[in-house]
Amino acid sequence: MIFVGDGALLRRAVAHAAAQGHPVDLVCSADPQDATGGARHLHLPAPADVNTHADVNTHADALARACTDGIVWSLNNRRIFRAPLLSRGLRILNVHNGLLPRHRGLPSVAVLFALLNGEHEYGATLHEVDAGIDTGRVLAVHRFPIAPDARHFQVMLRGVRACQTLFEETLPAVAAGEPLPPPPAPAGPPAYHGTRTLARLAAHRDHPAYARATDLGPFAAYAPELTAAIGTQAPAG
Repeated sequence: MIFVGDGALLRRAVAHAAAQGHPVDLVCSADPQDATGGARHLHLPAPADVNTHADVNTHADALARACTDGIVWSLNNRRIFRAPLLSRGLRILNVHNGLLPRHRGLPSVAVLFALLNGEHEYGATLHEVDAGIDTGRVLAVHRFPIAPDARHFQVMLRGVRACQTLFEETLPAVAAGEPLPPPPAPAGPPAYHGTRTLARLAAHRDHPAYARATDLGPFAAYAPELTAAIGTQAPAG
């Protein structure tokens, strides 16, 4: 199996898969240290924005040759899979930080509006990858409640942990080619949370949950678009 993504979530997934005896054929990321345990590494530049996709898709033939079981995992991955990679017969699965289809797009933005909208639950979703963005068939979900006083970074952290849990729970069945239990009803209504969604942030400046929803904590360094948007809404001092 092949892993595509970045950061600690990707690294933990690679280490867990290897520890369980699954073949880690290739790790595709911006940091060679993500390829733990001596796995092969393919360098992919960190995407500048959610529309960056050429870097992974231009390696379609290399990924198809390297993959021994036909499975590609996408974790903490902002690279979008397009042709020709989608036509190479690989089963590409994404572990998404958010409940689909309600939280499509950037998790940091999805959490922001989940808090502003007063939503009561969040979670992680395992889904098949198709030509859309977070539109593939949902295979499994891990939900958790949003506390009434939850702050943005707290929901994000629980979302990351939910992604790791969901990966570990579904890995055995996916690797064995076994069907997963039917997922619960889709989380709705459908919504996409990209950088353009941040244009609506100004309308929420006086929302009672605004301070909690924009408290990025340690995630500020990993969400530059959101950090910049929040900065433009700060009152002049």
